[in-house]
Amino acid sequence: MVNDTTLLLGLDGVAVTKVVAAGQGPQEGPVLHLATADEKARRCPQCGVAAVRMKEWVITRPRDLPIGGRRCTLRWRKRRWCCDQASCPRQTFTEQVPQIPARPRLTVRLRQAAGAAVGDGGRTVIQSARDHGVSWPIVFAAFTEHAHRVLPAQPEPVIVLGIDEVRRGRPRWVLEEATGTWATAVDRWHSGFVDLSGEQGLLGQVEGRTIAAVTSWLSEREAAWREQVAFVAIDMCAIFKSAVRAMLPHATLVVDHFHIVQPANQALTEVRRRVTVQIRGRRGRKGNHEWERRNRLTPLRGPDARLSVRSDDR
Repeated sequence: MVNDTTLLLGLDGVAVTKVVAAGQGPQEGPVLHLATADEKARRCPQCGVAAVRMKEWVITRPRDLPIGGRRCTLRWRKRRWCCDQASCPRQTFTEQVPQIPARPRLTVRLRQAAGAAVGDGGRTVIQSARDHGVSWPIVFAAFTEHAHRVLPAQPEPVIVLGIDEVRRGRPRWVLEEATGTWATAVDRWHSGFVDLSGEQGLLGQVEGRTIAAVTSWLSEREAAWREQVAFVAIDMCAIFKSAVRAMLPHATLVVDHFHIVQPANQALTEVRRRVTVQIRGRRGRKGNHEWERRNRLTPLRGPDARLSVRSDDR
């Protein structure tokens, strides 16, 4: 066995027996022939007893991370064993090692790298799929597994909780044959929960913009966690208000600045347009004071607007 190449490959449980050169392309790597080097691979995954009778040889081609910038092709020649235990329902099984399970076509470290690229590397699912040479559903599943490993089971306590909705995709409907009515299978709206007082960011996101969706997420938190929430920031939505009153009756409801100022902006704009039409008989345009000062009158414009001194004096 090529011990140096085995160390370079770094896959525990297998050893490189032969290396065959591939094409001349810069991305074409060599073909690595592997053999099983772990005696535990012959243990039955069902009963755990080591097999002694072999049935046949099997060749698998798992995909792995690039080595030295080149994507190598792996060919693992392994055994299919027979389990002779009468009490074991498993009759045959193939050898497997921790990094190369029996059925998956990708090594564990390749899946983990694809998921970590999205979770920690700032890559999108499509970018990670392109970089690792896999499909985007595989990367999406790998990212989900990565998130379950690194995220805590419960978020840390928060003092100021933010709740808002976000539109995601299109709704889908299914026909209920019993009632003959259409029911929502996929909601276009999702409700998100954010830590506004700490550094946790997005705490969770549930499908739907209903009282049941919000209360369901809050009910999954411990009672001590809910008691520490002192303020809840929402928009002027009666759904969120009812859910917070039901689950967090001690918390103070706060409407965020944007959703208060936005209706004032709209009302001021409608008044300005209506008065301009009544006085001038047309829409405002350049040369009209109310048109040129429209941004100065907007409540959203504050110190960050960076207006000139002359504009402030006016």
